[in-house]
Amino acid sequence: MAQAVEEWYKQMPIITRSYLTAAVITTVGCSLDIISPYNLYLNPTLFVKQYQYWRLVTNFLYFRKMDLDFMFHMFFLARYCKLLEENSFRGKTADFLYMLLFGASVLTGIVLIGGMIPYLSASFAKIIFLSNSLTFMMVYVWSKQNPYIHMSFLGLFTFTAAYLPWVLLGFSILVGASAWVDLLGMIAGHAYYFLAEVYPRMTNRHPLKTPSFLTALFADEPVVVARPENVRFAPAPFDEIHQD
Repeated sequence: MAQAVEEWYKQMPIITRSYLTAAVITTVGCSLDIISPYNLYLNPTLFVKQYQYWRLVTNFLYFRKMDLDFMFHMFFLARYCKLLEENSFRGKTADFLYMLLFGASVLTGIVLIGGMIPYLSASFAKIIFLSNSLTFMMVYVWSKQNPYIHMSFLGLFTFTAAYLPWVLLGFSILVGASAWVDLLGMIAGHAYYFLAEVYPRMTNRHPLKTPSFLTALFADEPVVVARPENVRFAPAPFDEIHQD
C-alpha cells in the first residue's frame, strides 16, 4: 500500500506534485500548531504597511481544518491539476504555471477590490484564504476543455463535464459552505479560458503569452531537429552491405 502511494506520488507532474506537497505540509503544520494560520492569511494592511509579501502566496496553501472538506479539495487538487498538466498542458509546464499565477492574481485582485466596495466589503473581508478558489478554478478550466465527458455525482445522477462546476457549486450551497469561494474560482477560470482559448480564436491575438523567463525555467519543450533540404547521403560501401 505504501509503495503504491509512493509510486503514485512520484508519477505526478512537477507542478501538481509541488503544489499538493506544499498544501498538505502547510495544512498539517497548522493542524499540529507548528504553523499559525494568522501568519498565512491574506491581509492587505499587513501586506502594504508591514511588507509581509509572503501572504500573497501562503493564503493559497492553507485548506482550513483537516476534515471531509479538506479531503474533497485534496482530491480535486490532485485529480484536476494532474489532468490539466498531463493532458492540456503536456510538454508546456511553463504555460501551466503561468495559468496558476494568472488565476492567483485574478483572485487576489477581486478580493482586494471587492473589499473596497461599500455593500460588498463585509462579504469579501471574510475571504482570507483563496486555496479553495484556486482549486475550483482548475476544475472550471478542465470542464471547459473537456465538456463532453460523462460524469456521475456520488452515483446519484450523471451529467457532462461542462456542468461540473455548477454541480459542485450546488453541493457547496447544500452543505452550507460559502458560495463566494466557488464563484470566485469560476470567475478566474472563465477569465483564463476566454483570454487563452476564445479571444485568440476571435482576434488571432494571444494576451496570455507565457513570459520568456518562465519558459526558460523548464526544459520540457520538444526539440525538433530539422533536416536540411536537398541533402543527399552517400550510400554505404558494397562490401559493408554484403558483409557476413
